[in-house]
Amino acid sequence: MQPLTTAIGLMSGTSMDGIDAALVDTDGEGVVVARTFISTPYDPDFRRRLRDAAARALEMRAPAPDALIDAVTAELTGLHAIAVHQLLAKAGVDREAVAMIGFHGHTVAHRPDRGWTWQIGDGALLAAATRIPVVYDFRSADVAAGGQGAPLAPGYHRARSTGLGRPIGVLNLGGVGNLTWFDRDGGWGSFDTGPANALIDDWVRQQGGHSHDEGGALAAAGTVHEDVLTGMLDLPWFDVAPPKSLDRADFSAQPARGLSLADGAATLTAFTAETVRLALGHVPPLQRLLVTGGGRHNATLMAMIAMRTGVPTEPVETVGWDGDALEAEAFAWLAVRSAAGLAISWPETTGVPAAMTGGRMA
Repeated sequence: MQPLTTAIGLMSGTSMDGIDAALVDTDGEGVVVARTFISTPYDPDFRRRLRDAAARALEMRAPAPDALIDAVTAELTGLHAIAVHQLLAKAGVDREAVAMIGFHGHTVAHRPDRGWTWQIGDGALLAAATRIPVVYDFRSADVAAGGQGAPLAPGYHRARSTGLGRPIGVLNLGGVGNLTWFDRDGGWGSFDTGPANALIDDWVRQQGGHSHDEGGALAAAGTVHEDVLTGMLDLPWFDVAPPKSLDRADFSAQPARGLSLADGAATLTAFTAETVRLALGHVPPLQRLLVTGGGRHNATLMAMIAMRTGVPTEPVETVGWDGDALEAEAFAWLAVRSAAGLAISWPETTGVPAAMTGGRMA
């Protein structure tokens, strides 16, 4: 058994709700001891600036200096440094005991079809602010080699699920959805499924002034407009064979315009559920879906996925995982692997030609 490394993982997801920070001990293989986790929400003003920075990035042909994006990058990095200090204080751990930080940053644009992906966050600044080595820029090497650069958590899903029965799927419902699947014979793979919470969140924010549909209550009170849903599903992307990935902005809540707040929420929730059903058409039959990410708190969404896919659907807590912490834990695990020169992406997960490592150390 390899010695365990103490590492911190940081995640700012496409839902733009805040920073997840996890402290773990891991060998970068199948041993992970989750120690402490915190989640710190972004305040509304920063969330708006982050949303504006992402919109600006999508207008660009490639990553380039920009006053707004540069300012948001510095602010984002400072917020991550604060999160690290808060995590260490909660854990009662000195920074000298932590070997490294896995810093995902925040994806403002993901364009693997154009040969680039852009995660803002200054690894060197975070290392200086925390006085802990930082592994960052996890995705660009994979994209440069011809991969999708996403999703990256599947390797961690595989490490954590080795003792579970097969066939099984791990479904992450963040802003964007992604699925990791495992068959009985050792086969596996992963890919983005479509929007998860992003369109629902956008809709209830724009139409009702809410940050999200708490528990799926709005959707539960509404009616699914099947004509709108059918139109939204009529996109070639869903027929593309995986691995595949997408940007949060590749889909819009625009088709729901004209619906009531509740009916729009119901229809967009059904859309997310249907994208999962279509995704399952690309993989071997699964006996179970374990759901992580914020979407597992949406009871209406969980019920719709189970009903429309016919696959038992349950939160990852049923197998002893923490669905709020899982993505942050993954980036601690990925940092340890990156520092050791081990693979963090595979042909089955991103479509890269061969298993490869990635990330840079500050």
